[in-house]
Amino acid sequence: MNQAQQELIDLFAKNKSWEDRYRLLLRRGKMLPFLAPELKSDEVLLSGCESNVWFYGHYSAEQQMLELSIDSDAKIIKGLISIIATSFENLNYQQVQDFDCLLFIEQLGLLNHLSPSRGNGIRAIILAIKQLKKSINTC
Repeated sequence: MNQAQQELIDLFAKNKSWEDRYRLLLRRGKMLPFLAPELKSDEVLLSGCESNVWFYGHYSAEQQMLELSIDSDAKIIKGLISIIATSFENLNYQQVQDFDCLLFIEQLGLLNHLSPSRGNGIRAIILAIKQLKKSINTC
């Protein structure tokens, strides 16, 4: 478990009730960087999400670490995106493949409070991240 994941676990452990965790999700969603309106195109909309979710991701060529830009028009999804993006922060390709993000979200006490359609949206985001291709440096 990396430092960002541990910090999320500690943060959510302090918020025992669903109402407190929900408020925390909404606050984290407000901290998510905005995606420029011109980047919110139909070509990058994720399918399988109830809300609009625009997804950009790649591995940096220099550091081979995952870089994500994801946004949504739904407040709760923005909060969940923030959790997902933070939990994948600074992971390389193999670490991304090995990380069970769905289990992590469950450990935070969030998954069992989501509607089935929200859960499917979370799965679609995680799948999109795991399907990103590792870039190959060529010289």
